[in-house]
Amino acid sequence: MRNSTCVPELHFIQLSEDPDVQTVLFGLFLFMYTLALIGNLLIILTVSSDSHLHTPMYFFLSNLSIVDICFISTTVPKVILDIQTHCGVISFVGCLTQMSLFIIFACMDSMLLAVMAYDRFVAICHPLYYQVIMNPSRCGVLLLGSFLFSLAELQLHYV
Repeated sequence: MRNSTCVPELHFIQLSEDPDVQTVLFGLFLFMYTLALIGNLLIILTVSSDSHLHTPMYFFLSNLSIVDICFISTTVPKVILDIQTHCGVISFVGCLTQMSLFIIFACMDSMLLAVMAYDRFVAICHPLYYQVIMNPSRCGVLLLGSFLFSLAELQLHYV
């Protein structure tokens, strides 16, 4: 005998059934999402537009902003849509995709913070060698390593 259970969709319990509370929640989630998007986009725009900010610290900061935009965009739009449509249903494949992206971007967020800590460590402890140690190719390798480690960490959840 083999288990042939099929789960085509998952149902969420809504935060509130009260229409007035749902309106407040919709506005609150939409406001926070918009504010986070605008803040992160302003950071990216500022770093890319000013040549004085083309240093490793700001390179990692702008990449952290990109990852943060992707991180909040994996779940919040679905929550806003569910509140607006009063429908808390997601397909199994959609849930799996959303969880995979959530794990990748959460891990990448943490990895970039660790890389930024390493950058500051080098800047403080080895100021004369900072330009040599944190060259553009090393920054690219650290960014790629963060992404690859995030993918590897995702695989641990599905083994």
